[in-house]
Amino acid sequence: MNSSQCQVVKGPRIGVRHLQSLLLFLGLTVIHIARLNVSVAIVAMTNAASTNPNFPEYNWTERHKSYILSSFYWGYILTLCPGSFLCRRFGPKVVFFVATIGTAVFSLITPWCISWGDWQAFCAIRILQGLFQGVIFPCVNEHLAMWSPPEERNRLGAFSYTGTDCGTVLAMFISGMIANGAMGWPGISYVSGTLCVVWCILWLVFAANNATESRFISEAECKYIESSLQHNEDFHERSIPIPWRAICCSVPFMALLVARCSETYGLSTLQAEIPSYMNGVLNMDIQSNAVFSALPFLAMWLLSYVYLIVADIVLKRKLLSLTAVRKLFNTLSFWIPAVTLIVIGFLGEDHANWAIALMTLSVGVNSGATIGSSLNTIDLSPNHAGILMGLSNTVANVIPILTPLIAGVIVVDKVREIEIGSAQLNDVGFLLQHDRGQWQIVFGIAAVIFFLGNCVFLAWGTAEAQPWDADDYLKPKDAETCQEKPAPVATIASAKESVLEQPMSWSERYTTKVTD
Repeated sequence: MNSSQCQVVKGPRIGVRHLQSLLLFLGLTVIHIARLNVSVAIVAMTNAASTNPNFPEYNWTERHKSYILSSFYWGYILTLCPGSFLCRRFGPKVVFFVATIGTAVFSLITPWCISWGDWQAFCAIRILQGLFQGVIFPCVNEHLAMWSPPEERNRLGAFSYTGTDCGTVLAMFISGMIANGAMGWPGISYVSGTLCVVWCILWLVFAANNATESRFISEAECKYIESSLQHNEDFHERSIPIPWRAICCSVPFMALLVARCSETYGLSTLQAEIPSYMNGVLNMDIQSNAVFSALPFLAMWLLSYVYLIVADIVLKRKLLSLTAVRKLFNTLSFWIPAVTLIVIGFLGEDHANWAIALMTLSVGVNSGATIGSSLNTIDLSPNHAGILMGLSNTVANVIPILTPLIAGVIVVDKVREIEIGSAQLNDVGFLLQHDRGQWQIVFGIAAVIFFLGNCVFLAWGTAEAQPWDADDYLKPKDAETCQEKPAPVATIASAKESVLEQPMSWSERYTTKVTD
């Protein structure tokens, strides 16, 4: 009897909350295709002979390429914190839609803008796309916080975030095939923009900011979600003040911030530089480059489900606490790539297969960071999850601005070789050869950052909800000054009356009168 009642309270095993997670997964997929396909497109645009020679080729230096790769994040970091406030003001549904449709428009006009504005126009387009996409991850966390019951948070959250891995795989894999086909490199932008438009239609029809606003949800599922999140009836109408000082002084949040910065540096190094490394050191053509560049992120996508299943089993059987699971998975996803990155730097063209295998292992294992630290913002504060994501992503995404620029400064030989031999580039293959020692420095820096960032998270990270998450945290006292608020006079009077009305001994009544 009890089990049947429990099932009724929980609603359907597969419900609208799972549909919301699927929509987030698809949204992150199309957004990451539009964001990351440039790393393959830029190779095709500067070496048209290896793809479709019927489209323009641009003689951009490595410094120009580094500007293009990093320019997206110049705009991206500017809207991360504003994105959190926009989500609270207008809801994730509207903000996510505007961000994606803006990305679609700029993707569709990218080839035309490059034709008249060269690499400077490309940078401008990427900056504008970054401005639109900066609001997306605060939207994702805000949406998950409103739709994910605590016991399903790992499952729904991790599945949603695997859209980033799926998008990365498709960006690497299909971009090479499109560039090599009849559409050429402009087709990469056209396909990306079209996918974003299709997703926007699905999002408008099926998405809702919370369970109470959904047109498709059952009453049982709605009650299950709202009760599990301990939401009062007027929760969605109230505005919860943000305890800024408590957040900024929170040690667990600072540890999370360090972990996110470390993970972003290592992953962005791999995402942005793998195609260039395979082309310059392993001497792979664009088609092979695209396939093998996608392989590590395919492993990342698939292993993320392995991490998800293992975490689900461990937590259901109560073998480890949520904090222990977060730290264990984060350690695996940081320290294993740190070791493999150092080894990769010592492998050349003769050991291409080993380099690809280790690169695949490095990126694949890193998928555990989603459960390890990415979802930790919702643990620390479900009520302020969007704000925490905005703050952490603002700081962490300064890093992807730096990684291509740092690589562009360290790997200087390929710039000099291209400038010397650009006229003979198609005939003299060795002119594209990079100095492997310089890539050892690039990968070594990423490995050290991976290792140290996880040490900080192990020492001070936690999955416990923080005191400042309470919706009445700032009501009893002012958290900014730590001074008690004076009680209203009416409250004091009523308190005295209630005390006098209670049955008292003679001595207690005498004491009360003297006090009055």
